[in-house]
Amino acid sequence: MMIQLRTHIPGGPKIDYPCRWQYKIIAESKTEIRRAVEQYVRERPLVLADSHVSSRGRYVSMNLDVTVSSDAERLELYRLLAGDPAIRVVL
Repeated sequence: MMIQLRTHIPGGPKIDYPCRWQYKIIAESKTEIRRAVEQYVRERPLVLADSHVSSRGRYVSMNLDVTVSSDAERLELYRLLAGDPAIRVVL
């Protein structure tokens, strides 16, 4: 049985859970992004797709699309990815 939660943060979006959420991850290499995603996302179904390479080729970005079941899970995944030393930015 799947329970659908609705979260509304004053001034923020209304989010119905579970939902697909997308993070844009920026690092110096796709290998580092893949390693971090594998480490933190683990057994969840996901889509990891190439997004962009900076004009000088120093940074790459990839889009991670994954199902999250709550605000806490969404924010924790963001915290883990953003806290990885190889990841420069998570949006």
